[in-house]
Amino acid sequence: MLYVLDLYLWRGFENTCCLETLLGKQTWTKVALRNVPLKPGRSLMDWIRLTKSGKDLTGLKGRLIEVTEDELSKHNKKEDCWICIRGFVYNVTPYMEYHPGGEDELMKAAGTDGTDLFDQVHRWVNYESMLKECLVGRMAVKPIAALKGVLPEKRVLASSAKDLSPSYDWFQTDSLITIVIYTKQKDMNADLVIVDCQDKQLRVEIIMDDHSYLVEVDLDHAVSEDVAVNIAEKVGKVEIILNKKDNIQWKMLGQPREGHNTFIKRTDRGLFYRKCKLVSKTEVTHDTKLFCLMLPKGTHLRVPTGQHIYLKHIIAGTEVVKPYTPVLPFLPLDFQEPPCHDGVHLYLMIKIYSHGLFTQALDHLQIGDCISVSNPEGNFKKSQVQTSEDLLLLAGGTGFTPMVKLLNFALTEVSCLRTVKLIFFNKTEDDILWRNQLEQLALKDESRFEVQFILSQPSEDWVGKQGKISPSLLSEFVKRSRRDSKVLICICGPTPFTEQGVQYLKDLGYSQEEIHAFTA
Repeated sequence: MLYVLDLYLWRGFENTCCLETLLGKQTWTKVALRNVPLKPGRSLMDWIRLTKSGKDLTGLKGRLIEVTEDELSKHNKKEDCWICIRGFVYNVTPYMEYHPGGEDELMKAAGTDGTDLFDQVHRWVNYESMLKECLVGRMAVKPIAALKGVLPEKRVLASSAKDLSPSYDWFQTDSLITIVIYTKQKDMNADLVIVDCQDKQLRVEIIMDDHSYLVEVDLDHAVSEDVAVNIAEKVGKVEIILNKKDNIQWKMLGQPREGHNTFIKRTDRGLFYRKCKLVSKTEVTHDTKLFCLMLPKGTHLRVPTGQHIYLKHIIAGTEVVKPYTPVLPFLPLDFQEPPCHDGVHLYLMIKIYSHGLFTQALDHLQIGDCISVSNPEGNFKKSQVQTSEDLLLLAGGTGFTPMVKLLNFALTEVSCLRTVKLIFFNKTEDDILWRNQLEQLALKDESRFEVQFILSQPSEDWVGKQGKISPSLLSEFVKRSRRDSKVLICICGPTPFTEQGVQYLKDLGYSQEEIHAFTA
């Protein structure tokens, strides 16, 4: 799989020069990863400095040109590499040495349109900011070939496809505006509805498998910040209720924005961000903190189990994006959602690296500061747990973060599970996240839940298991409760941990369908 930009720089490593591991910053897509050690002076910060140095990175002395396919194809060498992304052409030659995925990965798109390959892992990256000093120009518009006297064929949706597409309508009373979206999909729930209503701008996105439906308008008149979302799950009807600021009759809902009333693949729709306020920051371990962010009023957003969000922050004038997995504020022992899990706050457990560019910036945020938070992403489905009898979780370091909601969901809502086991790998005792809570949870539900801590650098008085992930350790702790029981094994941690773990599990006889790797 191609990394058109720097996968590790954006998605995993805080300091690419040191190649810090990706503990817990998973993107939940199954990809083949490859690390290439970088030379000193080739970190993210070094790249930002280079782009601001005034050096001509395009070789065109500031000119922007129109690039034909033929011209693009000529620039296909390491010492002269152009790549097209969404109609814009970039000279990525100077970026080669800054790419932790290696030059060979970039070369897979050399001299071609790399948009599709880019979208497989990078569609959320603001490449315009990252490569703005490398912009060569636009691709030339390719003329449409047509037979003489014959117009090009128009692509029209079949009537059956139209019938399956979502639609919307709106109604009003003296004080309310109600937008009704007919998704035509059963089992619609609040996790699949994302609403942002700010400053007369309304954006409603409905997630439907790998597609999404968007209603986005500049409202005709002002509304209050309170937004209500009602869902008729069995028929797939979603109601968005807004309160008018003035009791006047609206002539129209508002002016459509770009993308309004479209039903397209999620990969074709850019990620949407909103500003969230930091309301608390508490210590979890010596190097890990729990950040609590508050969603703005007028936003309805829930992050489903097994999914993540992206944080976006401007560092030295460049937008940097990192994925994080929201957790609960604590592990509930009564097997219910805690009262403070109210849909208003997001909790992120983040390891602060001493030389980490992004996490250091996060750690320096003050209470009341804001940071941009994206819509949820990920392909994990709860049905994978609901159809299993044994759930086995393998976590390395902050790869524990996706397991938090998984544990709560499994122990509160999935009655068919006979066993839930967490095998938690860390370096030292001081690194174990929420150790006391996990031990209390194991005591509370001894019949189903078990936790096993394994340390790679234990102290002399450690009496538990020690070692790194290995076939022998997995064969000891990863077992079916019965010979024919349906099992799901979820694994998350640093890239080598995850890759080795998946291979060891396959060697032990577990199938690909029984393994879900949360990887970057």
